[in-house]
Amino acid sequence: MNTGEIRQQIQEYVEQLSPERLLVAADFLAYLASIENDEATEELLKINGFQEALRKAKKNVEEGKVISVDQLKRKY
Repeated sequence: MNTGEIRQQIQEYVEQLSPERLLVAADFLAYLASIENDEATEELLKINGFQEALRKAKKNVEEGKVISVDQLKRKY
């Protein structure tokens, strides 16, 4: 089953749920999304030098040391 088919199947199940069960399903999906985000964050934090690079990038943004997407498109 591909992703589109899975989403369609989930939608069909959702349409059958009572409001109470729909709330439970929403809470469970929010929980799964949260875990996925946490795992992605942990993976990034394990990359050597990532935190320092992120700190520098944030500082550059605050200082306006950025290049617009249009400038990048023209350059490359």
